[in-house]
Amino acid sequence: MKNGFCRRDFVKGFTALSGLIAVSKLPALADDPTVFPKRGKWERLVLAYNHIDAGATKPFSILHISDTHFTEAYPHEDPRSLELKKIRTQTFGGHQEEALRDSISWAKENVDFLLHTGDLIDWQSEANFDLVKKYFGSELFGAVGNHEYSRYMWLEEAIYNEEYKNGTRAKVASAYPFDISVASKVVNGVNFVTMDDVFGYVTESQVERFRAEVKKGLPIILCMHVPFYTPKIWRANSKFWNGVNKRLSSLNAKPWEKSGHTQLTDPTTKNFIAYLKTEKLLKGILAGHTHITVQDRFSPTAMEYVVGGNFLFHGQEITIS
Repeated sequence: MKNGFCRRDFVKGFTALSGLIAVSKLPALADDPTVFPKRGKWERLVLAYNHIDAGATKPFSILHISDTHFTEAYPHEDPRSLELKKIRTQTFGGHQEEALRDSISWAKENVDFLLHTGDLIDWQSEANFDLVKKYFGSELFGAVGNHEYSRYMWLEEAIYNEEYKNGTRAKVASAYPFDISVASKVVNGVNFVTMDDVFGYVTESQVERFRAEVKKGLPIILCMHVPFYTPKIWRANSKFWNGVNKRLSSLNAKPWEKSGHTQLTDPTTKNFIAYLKTEKLLKGILAGHTHITVQDRFSPTAMEYVVGGNFLFHGQEITIS
Protein backbone atom coordinates (compact mmCIF):
# COMPACT_ATOMS: atom_id res chain seq x y z
CA MET A 1 0.00 0.00 0.00
CA LYS A 2 1.36 3.42 -0.91
CA ASN A 3 0.29 5.26 2.24
CA GLY A 4 0.17 2.31 4.62
CA PHE A 5 1.52 -1.14 5.21
CA CYS A 6 0.61 -4.54 6.50
CA ARG A 7 1.51 -5.34 10.09
CA ARG A 8 3.99 -7.98 8.98
CA ASP A 9 5.80 -5.30 6.98
CA PHE A 10 5.76 -2.62 9.70
CA VAL A 11 9.25 -3.20 11.02
CA LYS A 12 11.07 -6.52 11.08
CA GLY A 13 13.76 -5.28 13.44
CA PHE A 14 13.70 -3.07 16.48
CA THR A 15 15.57 0.24 16.57
CA ALA A 16 17.82 2.19 18.89
CA LEU A 17 15.97 5.27 17.86
CA SER A 18 12.26 5.80 17.86
CA GLY A 19 11.28 2.57 16.14
CA LEU A 20 8.03 0.64 16.07
CA ILE A 21 8.23 -3.10 15.62
CA ALA A 22 5.52 -5.73 15.60
CA VAL A 23 6.35 -7.68 18.72
CA SER A 24 5.70 -10.96 16.93
CA LYS A 25 8.96 -10.20 15.10
CA LEU A 26 11.02 -9.70 18.24
CA PRO A 27 13.63 -12.28 19.18
CA ALA A 28 12.75 -14.71 21.94
CA LEU A 29 14.75 -13.71 25.03
CA ALA A 30 15.04 -16.01 28.02
CA ASP A 31 14.24 -14.66 31.47
CA ASP A 32 16.92 -14.83 34.15
CA PRO A 33 15.53 -16.82 37.12
CA THR A 34 18.37 -15.71 39.38
CA VAL A 35 17.21 -12.08 39.47
CA PHE A 36 14.46 -11.48 42.05
CA PRO A 37 13.73 -15.24 42.16
CA LYS A 38 10.93 -14.87 44.73
CA ARG A 39 9.15 -12.06 42.91
CA GLY A 40 6.77 -11.96 39.99
CA LYS A 41 7.97 -12.36 36.45
CA TRP A 42 7.77 -8.67 35.54
CA GLU A 43 8.23 -6.94 38.90
CA ARG A 44 11.43 -5.21 37.81
CA LEU A 45 9.44 -3.24 35.24
CA VAL A 46 7.90 0.09 36.23
CA LEU A 47 4.97 0.64 33.88
CA ALA A 48 2.45 3.43 33.39
CA TYR A 49 -0.76 3.03 31.39
CA ASN A 50 -2.38 5.52 29.01
CA HIS A 51 -4.89 5.61 26.16
CA ILE A 52 -5.07 7.66 22.95
CA ASP A 53 -8.34 7.92 21.07
CA ALA A 54 -6.86 8.51 17.62
CA GLY A 55 -9.55 7.13 15.34
CA ALA A 56 -7.78 3.87 14.49
CA THR A 57 -9.49 1.45 12.13
CA LYS A 58 -8.77 -1.29 14.66
CA PRO A 59 -7.57 -0.90 18.28
CA PHE A 60 -3.99 -1.85 19.08
CA SER A 61 -1.43 -1.32 21.82
CA ILE A 62 2.22 -0.34 22.12
CA LEU A 63 4.90 -0.40 24.78
CA HIS A 64 6.68 2.95 24.72
CA ILE A 65 10.21 3.01 26.12
CA SER A 66 13.09 5.47 25.84
CA ASP A 67 16.58 6.25 27.12
CA THR A 68 18.18 2.84 27.57
CA HIS A 69 21.71 4.32 27.32
CA PHE A 70 23.94 1.39 26.42
CA THR A 71 27.45 2.11 27.75
CA GLU A 72 29.72 -0.47 26.14
CA ALA A 73 33.13 -0.13 24.48
CA TYR A 74 35.58 -2.76 23.28
CA PRO A 75 39.11 -2.90 24.80
CA HIS A 76 40.63 -1.81 21.48
CA GLU A 77 38.51 1.36 21.23
CA ASP A 78 40.02 4.79 21.87
CA PRO A 79 40.80 6.01 25.41
CA ARG A 80 37.86 8.42 25.53
CA SER A 81 35.38 5.63 24.81
CA LEU A 82 36.97 3.47 27.49
CA GLU A 83 36.75 6.33 29.98
CA LEU A 84 33.11 6.89 29.10
CA LYS A 85 32.37 3.19 29.53
CA LYS A 86 33.68 3.27 33.09
CA ILE A 87 31.98 6.50 34.13
CA ARG A 88 28.69 6.11 32.30
CA THR A 89 28.15 2.48 33.29
CA GLN A 90 28.26 3.67 36.88
CA THR A 91 25.86 6.48 35.99
CA PHE A 92 23.28 4.18 34.42
CA GLY A 93 23.72 1.21 36.75
CA GLY A 94 25.06 -1.45 34.39
CA HIS A 95 21.69 -3.19 33.91
CA GLN A 96 20.62 -1.47 30.70
CA GLU A 97 20.71 -4.62 28.60
CA GLU A 98 18.62 -6.45 31.19
CA ALA A 99 16.10 -3.60 31.20
CA LEU A 100 15.75 -3.74 27.44
CA ARG A 101 15.51 -7.52 27.48
CA ASP A 102 12.76 -7.45 30.08
CA SER A 103 10.90 -4.77 28.11
CA ILE A 104 11.06 -6.78 24.91
CA SER A 105 9.96 -9.96 26.65
CA TRP A 106 7.05 -8.19 28.33
CA ALA A 107 6.00 -6.57 25.06
CA LYS A 108 5.89 -9.94 23.30
CA GLU A 109 3.27 -11.17 25.74
CA ASN A 110 1.23 -8.04 26.34
CA VAL A 111 1.16 -5.56 23.42
CA ASP A 112 1.20 -5.41 19.62
CA PHE A 113 4.13 -3.09 18.99
CA LEU A 114 7.19 -1.69 20.73
CA LEU A 115 8.29 1.94 20.40
CA HIS A 116 11.63 3.44 21.50
CA THR A 117 12.03 7.23 21.46
CA GLY A 118 15.77 7.63 21.47
CA ASP A 119 19.02 7.41 23.42
CA LEU A 120 19.27 3.66 23.20
CA ILE A 121 23.04 4.20 23.02
CA ASP A 122 24.96 6.66 25.17
CA TRP A 123 27.61 7.59 22.59
CA GLN A 124 28.99 6.31 19.29
CA SER A 125 31.18 3.35 20.26
CA GLU A 126 31.64 0.24 18.16
CA ALA A 127 30.30 -1.89 20.99
CA ASN A 128 27.17 0.22 21.37
CA PHE A 129 26.40 0.00 17.67
CA ASP A 130 26.95 -3.77 17.81
CA LEU A 131 24.38 -4.00 20.59
CA VAL A 132 21.94 -2.27 18.27
CA LYS A 133 22.59 -4.94 15.65
CA LYS A 134 22.40 -7.73 18.24
CA TYR A 135 18.88 -6.89 19.25
CA PHE A 136 17.26 -4.97 16.49
CA GLY A 137 17.95 -6.43 13.05
CA SER A 138 18.36 -4.35 9.92
CA GLU A 139 14.97 -2.91 8.90
CA LEU A 140 14.62 0.10 11.13
CA PHE A 141 12.31 3.08 11.52
CA GLY A 142 12.65 5.94 13.93
CA ALA A 143 13.58 9.37 15.21
CA VAL A 144 16.97 9.93 16.75
CA GLY A 145 17.95 10.78 20.31
CA ASN A 146 20.71 13.28 21.05
CA HIS A 147 23.08 10.58 22.34
CA GLU A 148 22.92 8.74 19.01
CA TYR A 149 24.75 11.77 17.60
CA SER A 150 27.25 12.06 20.45
CA ARG A 151 30.87 11.21 19.73
CA TYR A 152 32.39 11.70 23.19
CA MET A 153 29.90 13.83 25.15
CA TRP A 154 31.70 16.21 27.56
CA LEU A 155 35.11 14.78 26.59
CA GLU A 156 35.02 16.91 23.45
CA GLU A 157 34.28 20.57 22.94
CA ALA A 158 31.18 20.91 20.81
CA ILE A 159 28.35 23.24 19.87
CA TYR A 160 25.25 21.14 19.33
CA ASN A 161 23.77 22.34 16.07
CA GLU A 162 23.32 21.24 12.45
CA GLU A 163 27.05 21.53 11.80
CA TYR A 164 27.74 19.10 14.63
CA LYS A 165 25.10 16.72 13.28
CA ASN A 166 26.65 16.86 9.83
CA GLY A 167 29.94 15.69 11.30
CA THR A 168 28.38 12.54 12.72
CA ARG A 169 25.20 12.12 10.67
CA ALA A 170 26.69 9.63 8.21
CA LYS A 171 27.64 7.22 10.98
CA VAL A 172 24.15 7.38 12.46
CA ALA A 173 22.51 6.95 9.06
CA SER A 174 24.67 3.91 8.28
CA ALA A 175 23.66 2.24 11.54
CA TYR A 176 19.98 3.06 11.22
CA PRO A 177 18.99 2.79 7.55
CA PHE A 178 15.91 5.00 7.49
CA ASP A 179 15.44 8.71 7.10
CA ILE A 180 16.61 10.08 10.44
CA SER A 181 15.14 13.54 9.84
CA VAL A 182 11.45 12.68 9.36
CA ALA A 183 9.83 9.30 8.76
CA SER A 184 6.35 7.83 8.96
CA LYS A 185 4.55 4.51 9.25
CA VAL A 186 0.82 3.82 9.27
CA VAL A 187 -0.72 1.32 11.71
CA ASN A 188 -4.44 0.61 11.51
CA GLY A 189 -5.11 4.00 9.97
CA VAL A 190 -2.92 5.94 12.44
CA ASN A 191 0.16 7.71 11.07
CA PHE A 192 3.20 7.54 13.36
CA VAL A 193 5.46 10.41 12.33
CA THR A 194 8.94 10.52 13.83
CA MET A 195 11.04 13.68 13.87
CA ASP A 196 14.57 14.64 14.88
CA ASP A 197 14.31 17.47 17.43
CA VAL A 198 17.24 16.37 19.56
CA PHE A 199 18.97 19.75 19.95
CA GLY A 200 15.77 21.66 20.66
CA TYR A 201 14.78 22.82 17.20
CA VAL A 202 13.31 21.69 13.89
CA THR A 203 14.28 22.83 10.40
CA GLU A 204 12.21 24.29 7.60
CA SER A 205 12.59 21.11 5.54
CA GLN A 206 11.26 19.04 8.45
CA VAL A 207 8.25 21.31 8.74
CA GLU A 208 7.52 20.94 5.03
CA ARG A 209 7.73 17.17 5.28
CA PHE A 210 5.46 17.08 8.31
CA ARG A 211 2.88 19.13 6.43
CA ALA A 212 3.11 16.58 3.63
CA GLU A 213 2.19 13.89 6.15
CA VAL A 214 -0.80 15.97 7.26
CA LYS A 215 -2.03 16.05 3.67
CA LYS A 216 -2.56 12.28 3.86
CA GLY A 217 -5.55 13.08 6.07
CA LEU A 218 -4.77 10.44 8.69
CA PRO A 219 -4.66 10.94 12.47
CA ILE A 220 -1.07 11.55 13.57
CA ILE A 221 0.95 10.50 16.61
CA LEU A 222 4.21 12.46 16.66
CA CYS A 223 7.19 10.57 18.07
CA MET A 224 10.40 12.36 19.01
CA HIS A 225 13.08 12.42 21.67
CA VAL A 226 12.91 15.84 23.35
CA PRO A 227 9.40 16.80 24.51
CA PHE A 228 7.88 20.12 23.54
CA TYR A 229 7.41 22.61 26.36
CA THR A 230 4.24 22.50 28.44
CA PRO A 231 3.91 23.98 31.96
CA LYS A 232 3.50 20.63 33.76
CA ILE A 233 6.33 18.92 31.87
CA TRP A 234 8.59 21.92 32.52
CA ARG A 235 7.83 21.88 36.25
CA ALA A 236 8.49 18.16 36.52
CA ASN A 237 11.72 18.41 34.53
CA SER A 238 12.97 21.39 36.54
CA LYS A 239 12.06 19.84 39.88
CA PHE A 240 13.77 16.56 39.02
CA TRP A 241 16.95 18.01 37.50
CA ASN A 242 17.43 21.45 39.01
CA GLY A 243 15.68 21.30 42.37
CA VAL A 244 13.37 24.21 41.57
CA ASN A 245 9.60 24.52 41.98
CA LYS A 246 9.67 22.02 44.85
CA ARG A 247 6.42 23.37 46.33
CA LEU A 248 3.14 22.62 44.63
CA SER A 249 2.29 26.29 45.08
CA SER A 250 5.13 27.21 42.68
CA LEU A 251 3.06 27.04 39.52
CA ASN A 252 4.48 29.97 37.59
CA ALA A 253 6.29 27.89 35.01
CA LYS A 254 8.48 29.48 32.36
CA PRO A 255 10.02 27.68 29.36
CA TRP A 256 13.27 26.00 30.32
CA GLU A 257 16.35 27.73 29.08
CA LYS A 258 19.36 26.38 30.92
CA SER A 259 19.10 22.59 30.69
CA GLY A 260 20.60 20.89 27.65
CA HIS A 261 18.93 20.17 24.30
CA THR A 262 15.69 21.89 25.22
CA GLN A 263 13.24 23.81 23.17
CA LEU A 264 14.68 26.81 21.35
CA THR A 265 12.79 29.87 20.27
CA ASP A 266 14.04 30.34 16.72
CA PRO A 267 11.23 31.39 14.37
CA THR A 268 10.98 28.05 12.56
CA THR A 269 10.63 26.02 15.76
CA LYS A 270 8.36 28.55 17.45
CA ASN A 271 6.03 28.79 14.44
CA PHE A 272 5.94 25.01 14.00
CA ILE A 273 4.88 24.47 17.60
CA ALA A 274 2.21 27.16 17.28
CA TYR A 275 0.93 25.43 14.15
CA LEU A 276 0.89 22.02 15.84
CA LYS A 277 -1.36 23.36 18.58
CA THR A 278 -3.99 24.07 15.92
CA GLU A 279 -3.59 20.86 13.90
CA LYS A 280 -6.69 18.73 14.55
CA LEU A 281 -5.11 15.59 13.08
CA LEU A 282 -2.48 15.57 15.83
CA LYS A 283 -3.77 13.06 18.40
CA GLY A 284 -0.74 12.57 20.65
CA ILE A 285 2.98 13.18 21.18
CA LEU A 286 5.33 10.52 22.55
CA ALA A 287 8.76 11.54 23.86
CA GLY A 288 11.54 10.72 26.32
CA HIS A 289 14.80 12.48 27.22
CA THR A 290 13.84 13.70 30.71
CA HIS A 291 14.16 10.26 32.38
CA ILE A 292 10.85 10.85 34.17
CA THR A 293 7.29 9.80 33.33
CA VAL A 294 4.97 12.79 33.01
CA GLN A 295 2.13 13.92 30.76
CA ASP A 296 0.40 17.18 29.99
CA ARG A 297 -2.10 18.66 27.56
CA PHE A 298 -0.28 19.95 24.45
CA SER A 299 -3.21 21.02 22.29
CA PRO A 300 -7.00 20.67 22.21
CA THR A 301 -6.64 17.33 20.42
CA ALA A 302 -3.33 15.95 21.76
CA MET A 303 -1.76 15.00 25.07
CA GLU A 304 2.03 14.77 25.33
CA TYR A 305 3.29 11.59 27.02
CA VAL A 306 6.90 11.50 28.28
CA VAL A 307 8.26 8.16 29.48
CA GLY A 308 10.93 7.57 32.13
CA GLY A 309 14.33 6.03 31.52
CA ASN A 310 14.38 2.45 30.29
CA PHE A 311 17.73 2.01 32.07
CA LEU A 312 15.58 2.11 35.24
CA PHE A 313 13.18 -0.46 33.72
CA HIS A 314 10.55 2.23 33.00
CA GLY A 315 7.99 2.09 30.21
CA GLN A 316 4.38 2.89 29.42
CA GLU A 317 1.71 0.85 27.70
CA ILE A 318 -0.49 2.92 25.44
CA THR A 319 -3.70 1.56 23.95
CA ILE A 320 -4.80 3.27 20.76
CA SER A 321 -8.32 3.19 19.39
